[in-house]
Amino acid sequence: MIVYNVTVNIDNDVHDEWLNWMRTVHVPDVMRCSNFTKARISKVLVDEEQGTTYSIQYTAPTMQHYEQYSETFAPALQAEHRKKFEGKFVAFRTLIEVIEDFEN
Repeated sequence: MIVYNVTVNIDNDVHDEWLNWMRTVHVPDVMRCSNFTKARISKVLVDEEQGTTYSIQYTAPTMQHYEQYSETFAPALQAEHRKKFEGKFVAFRTLIEVIEDFEN
């Protein structure tokens, strides 16, 4: 299993608009691509003077699912995000391979 993690620090002056857009437009658009089985938006709990940081995690069954998303869908979706919130965010992306899950 592959987790595609996008960490975003969003300026406070557009925070509410961004979070609403992520919940109602962007994340649903990513999920409609059918490459991921789960998505999660988490707030990073740190005190920051500038902006608020979030981790958006998308779970893909295989690396091939992620690669198809990255090649086929990600460029347009990322461009839409940049256009809408240009100059108001900083983002970085990481890939995580899940080795084992433990649950109670």
